[in-house]
Formats: sequence, structure tokens, C-alpha cells
Amino acid sequence: MRIVSYSLEEERDYGFLVSRTEFVPREFVESALGLSLPKDVKALLPDRELIQLIESVLKGTKMETLPLNGVHLEPPISNPGKIICLGLNYVDHVEEAEQEISEGLPIFLKPATSLTGPYDPIVKPKFVKQLDYEIELAVVIADRCKDVETSEAQYHVFGYMIMNDVSARDIQFRDGQWTRGKIFDTFAPVGPWLVSADEIGNPHRLRMLTRVNGEIRQNSSTANMILKIPEIISILSQGMTLEPGDIISTGTPGGVGIFWKPKPRLLSPGDTVEMWIEKIGSIRNVVITEE
Repeated sequence: MRIVSYSLEEERDYGFLVSRTEFVPREFVESALGLSLPKDVKALLPDRELIQLIESVLKGTKMETLPLNGVHLEPPISNPGKIICLGLNYVDHVEEAEQEISEGLPIFLKPATSLTGPYDPIVKPKFVKQLDYEIELAVVIADRCKDVETSEAQYHVFGYMIMNDVSARDIQFRDGQWTRGKIFDTFAPVGPWLVSADEIGNPHRLRMLTRVNGEIRQNSSTANMILKIPEIISILSQGMTLEPGDIISTGTPGGVGIFWKPKPRLLSPGDTVEMWIEKIGSIRNVVITEE
């Protein structure tokens, strides 16, 4: 299942991708099922029986579709309770940062206001001097859980999407902690849709690429994660309750702009940042200056 969130004539809704170019809106599925679906994607995620019904009707019933290019794609989850991000969780990124692999779990939080759509602009604040990109595999939690065993963690994953953990490096490094350099509006492009875990299979064998103006900057794999997704979920759930729609962004591989050799290669207004993760798709965002 691939869930797309979209807006059309100022109305927001969601639907289900059936091809690269077409989707079935929620209301069309409601008509086929003869029952109402939750109006919020977050409310749909924990209802496994309903999701199975939707999948069966999408596979077995011929329904009217709409073209993707006729709507504006929004963040697949627009109102998460939490966006939890990991730092230094890829071997190649730790190496380029000249750090050591930590026994801890460096995390920071982004607010929901940092989210933006898969093809929307990244807005660079005028005072930010060092704007950077980070491709990440984002996990979306399916149901409320706490104190999760590693062996059971995958059961609580609904699916995956791409996140660009946009970073203001000058602020991040000056502050001595990461949060403020990561939280600005549009600093979390996500999408292009939410892909259910069954379509992904093993999330630790996915190729990932970042291009800036067509040039490859990050070329790695989720196999390079240090802490794997079940471990991450288990550790986080020991200290907090995870809820439907919570987003966990699992860290970035090597190739970020700030550590590029022989000198940093950071983002400027007009740059186009494209990110692709195998089995998910791609997002594309243009950097603009704050008005």
C-alpha cells in the first residue's frame, strides 16, 4: 500500500497510489467499501483489518482514478505527534565527520512545522550561512506502543518514506547542540508517499542517492546503519510512548555537504536537491531565499 496525501483547490485529503501516475482518492474507496474511512491518515494506521479491506478492494475492484499531476502532493503525515531524528547512525557518515561510533543514541526532535511536501521549496532563512542536505529513511509508527522488545519492534512499523533532514550547520555547530539548526520551517521535506512495510521487505538493504543540480553527492545504502530499526524503536520506546503517525528519521549516510573534501559544498538558492531511496521513490526540492 502506498498512501498519498494531497491538496486540491485548498482541500486536503489522502488516497492510494495504484500506478506511478494515478491514485484512488479516499472517497472513491469509501464508496466501494460502503463505509467511511478516517479523515486523518494517522487514524487509519493502527486499524489493520480496515487496511486489509482497503488492499483487497484496490486489488479486486476497478475504480476511477485521478492523475497525480492534477493535485499537489503534501507530506504523507502532516501532523505527527513527534518527529524523532537520529544523528551519526551510518558508518560512512561517522567516518567523514571524523567521529567514533557511539554506544549511545544521539537524537533530536523536529517540530511538525518543519515538514513540507516532496516537491515544495526549501526556504533558506536569510541569516543561515551554511545550508546542508541529509537523505534519511523515515519510519512511520503504526500504533501506540511502549517498552517494545527488539524482536517485536517491526510489528509496530506501518511503513517508510524519504526525509531530507535539512540542516543549518553554522547554527548547529555554534549552538553546541543540534536542535535549533534543524527546526526551521520547510527543513523536513518528506514523501513522496508512505509505503507500507510489506512492500519494502528488508529496510536495511535499500540503495539511497542524493543529487544536487544533477551531481551525485550521497551514494550509499541503508545497510550502513549502525543501529538497525528494531533496535532504534526498542531504545526510544523505553523512554517515551510512541504513537500512530510518529516519524523516526534514522540518520544519514556519508556525502553531506559540510564534510565534502577538499572543501564544503553547501546549498545555495536555486539549487535543486533530489533524493531517491530504492522501493520508495524520489523527492525533489528547490532551495529559495526567505522573502
